[in-house]
Amino acid sequence: MTGLDYRSAGVDLDVYEQAMKRLPALMDATRTPGVIGLPGGFAGLFHLGSVRDWKDPVLVSGADGVGTKLRVAIDARSYSTVGIDLVAMCVNDCLCLGASPLFFLDYIAMDADNPELLEQVVRGITDGCCESGAALLGGETAIMPDMYASGDFDLSGFCIGAAERSEIIDGRERIEAGDVVIGIPSSGFHSNGYSLIRKAVFEHAGFRAADRLDQFDGRTVGEVLLTPTRIYAKQVAALVEAVGNANVHGIAHVTGGGIAENLKRILPSGVEVAIDRNSWKLPMVFDWVRNLAEIDSAEMYRVFNMGIGLVVFAPEPLADAVLTAVSTDDYPATVIGKVLDSTSDSPGNVQLNG
Repeated sequence: MTGLDYRSAGVDLDVYEQAMKRLPALMDATRTPGVIGLPGGFAGLFHLGSVRDWKDPVLVSGADGVGTKLRVAIDARSYSTVGIDLVAMCVNDCLCLGASPLFFLDYIAMDADNPELLEQVVRGITDGCCESGAALLGGETAIMPDMYASGDFDLSGFCIGAAERSEIIDGRERIEAGDVVIGIPSSGFHSNGYSLIRKAVFEHAGFRAADRLDQFDGRTVGEVLLTPTRIYAKQVAALVEAVGNANVHGIAHVTGGGIAENLKRILPSGVEVAIDRNSWKLPMVFDWVRNLAEIDSAEMYRVFNMGIGLVVFAPEPLADAVLTAVSTDDYPATVIGKVLDSTSDSPGNVQLNG
């Protein structure tokens, strides 16, 4: 009679160890001067002083996941972009406070050894780290056959950044009447609202992930829905360089809750925001999903970013400088609204007009 071991529990240690050996090369691609090598260590080391000569540094952290967008990746058997989503959702939150991303940690849980899936996911994470300027300092991979159904997996991540205390961007202290509201385009749904998207696309309309869509140049449904979340690190760095930290009055990452709810999070009392929904072109993918299930417009704006992934508040005379700094050929930014005096003492009123 043979006693129990890991293999009898569904874990092949040989396969697992081979998969782990592939990851250091990917992590090395993200290495920055702050990383202190510690092969085989129980934790990662980062030298804060190698980044800049700090006077009063404050660490800024953010944690997030990818949500049910993972189900689309699983159904499409395409895992190379969800790692980018993971980094983006964490990094973009830290950018809202004016922090420079320093390093990233990930957690990946799977039902069984799957070296190909793991490598694709980590490759996406390293792509996201390179885009944001953060080092992939470490992470955890867990094989838990009793916790996940066959083929399922989950992701979470953690970004650590830093900012001088005097340079922390807090809209509640800086935003004032007369400021312009500038919208920086999203690349699509990013990583929010996928429970509604999946219900509309797969359950209601009956599409499969492999179906091709003529209106999207023959791309598959899976490819369209797995478009990775934009990372705005370069745009925020260019913004601060162009107009100065003090002239960035607020930054909001548009995630779950849409434009209105995420702007409310950083508004001071005494002001309100008027947004003109006709000031930017709605990406086709939003109308496509809305029409599939006849989703109410108000619900669309409540759940999705509707084409605006990051919002910047700045003094009106600097609007052109901000637009130039944060725009790219593929994603031109635009003025989408203005900050007004409020007749109410309660903060956070956001009007979506048009």
